[in-house]
Amino acid sequence: QVQLVESGGGLVQAGGSLRLACTASTRTWRTTLMAWFRQAPGKEREFVAHMTWSGDNTNYANSVKGRFTVSADNAKNTIYLQMNSLKPEDTAVYFCAAGSTLSIEEDRYSYWGQGTQVTVSS
Repeated sequence: QVQLVESGGGLVQAGGSLRLACTASTRTWRTTLMAWFRQAPGKEREFVAHMTWSGDNTNYANSVKGRFTVSADNAKNTIYLQMNSLKPEDTAVYFCAAGSTLSIEEDRYSYWGQGTQVTVSS
């Protein structure tokens, strides 16, 4: 069983930065692709970004392109989401997910973290 643990959320002012981390308990073929999703209050969960552990196949939602960056530290089994120029509309619970199929659809991911709250004040 793969466990994902997110960290790094918090409260930040608009224009500020945060870095989220997601550590996987293990890596298998089922966790080749790592992704970040987010869910704002009263809204559906939405795709933010994905990448493979090798750093390939990075993809970003249009709403975060140019502001957010995904990266990985393979030695630590950890991926990161660097979030810059944060906006109030980025406020959400951010989830880390792992899967084996390249996709922006949440139902293609088998493993999920518990989520970490990001709040951006105006």
